[in-house]
Amino acid sequence: MKITFKTAVILSLLPFVFYNCNKRTTKNNTKKVEKEIKAEIKTDYGTIVIKLYNETPHHRDSFVKLVKDGFYTDLLFHRVIRNFMIQGGDPESKNAPAGKMLGAGGVGYTVPAEFDSSLIHKKGALAAARQGDQVNPQKRSSGCQFYIVQGEVQDSTRLQMMAMSRGIKYTPEQIKTYTAIGGTPFLDMQYTVFGEVVSGLDVIDKIAGVPTAPGDRPLQDVKFTITLLNE
Repeated sequence: MKITFKTAVILSLLPFVFYNCNKRTTKNNTKKVEKEIKAEIKTDYGTIVIKLYNETPHHRDSFVKLVKDGFYTDLLFHRVIRNFMIQGGDPESKNAPAGKMLGAGGVGYTVPAEFDSSLIHKKGALAAARQGDQVNPQKRSSGCQFYIVQGEVQDSTRLQMMAMSRGIKYTPEQIKTYTAIGGTPFLDMQYTVFGEVVSGLDVIDKIAGVPTAPGDRPLQDVKFTITLLNE
């Protein structure tokens, strides 16, 4: 068979086409499916089960490592504000004497912000605490301190006005969530949300309602211990 120049060019391209097809197939077939990680927060007020988002891998992995290391054992929810959130994870809260101001402790590193418009501060959202913008313009998260949102039910008109002023566009489903179960939308895209409560919202309400001293520390310690359920 006589091979013309045009035929030779086509033949020379065939291995490249086959290679890319095979490569694409292999890539799709070996795509890693990450499992959903859950953890249990035990308190004297009941048990909270949370799931961690795979969309925020840096926060997920840091949190999992600390749990595995036993870091979150007998710490306190040291900052509690009704209709807002409950905050914990300060290592200095372990065996802290009554009246000690807490919230400045850490693990020596921060985690880069992982903002995702699909992850909002609805009631039960698990998010990372951080230092303020003046000293932390990149909005990096604390390596260990977190909060769980209680929040309030939102008015749809106010919610959409706030969203417009801040350049946020909520989906109809997100608006429905905020107007039905509530949350703290003013924190969206400012603090990283990296998980959510899947059971135990009533426990959040109980803890958020405890009496507190100036500085928002509960008058009676609210201890917690976190363990992994499926890792």
